[in-house]
Amino acid sequence: MRKFSLDAQVREHLRQAAAASNGRSAQTVYGGHEQALRQTLIALTAQTVLSDHENPGEATLLVLRGRVRLTCREDAWEAMAGDLLVMPHDRHGVEALEDSAVLLTVTKRR
Repeated sequence: MRKFSLDAQVREHLRQAAAASNGRSAQTVYGGHEQALRQTLIALTAQTVLSDHENPGEATLLVLRGRVRLTCREDAWEAMAGDLLVMPHDRHGVEALEDSAVLLTVTKRR
């Protein structure tokens, strides 16, 4: 068993994102390449965009802090802290509407 504070991780990664030229910071908090399940904490400064990319499998995005917009083709959904988005299977992107932290959970397709 392993336990850690997501709140502390969020604070640290928001600091790192603010200092980074690309406005983001991320860390896998559980899982990895050799496992089916992966959870990644992603911190983004306001207006930082994760451009359109493929979905590697079933995925959800839990907003831990701030507000984000998920885009897929012509559709867009906004979410704030406490909201859980089920990621579309199509190409999609994410934009931070304010300084934000999210927990991306992915089960890779085999």
